[in-house]
Amino acid sequence: MKDATLPPLRVDSALRAAAESVLRDGETLSGFVLEAVRLNIERREAQREFIARGLLARDEARASGKYITAENMLSRLDTSLARARKKQTARAR
Repeated sequence: MKDATLPPLRVDSALRAAAESVLRDGETLSGFVLEAVRLNIERREAQREFIARGLLARDEARASGKYITAENMLSRLDTSLARARKKQTARAR
């Protein structure tokens, strides 16, 4: 049940025209704005959780004294990326 509203927004005509130009068939400008708000809420929540996990990992590393060097981590990521690219290439054949 909808029982609250978002504040009305004043925008310049170019922004409104740009928003209207990307509407899908049957989609309203209000629906587009509502979807944008929902997606931004999800993105910011995910961002907040990501930062919280990072800070926790930092604190755990400090407490344990166990760290992985940046060079080591970058090497691991490079290896993982190379493996994924190899799999992708094999699937494309």
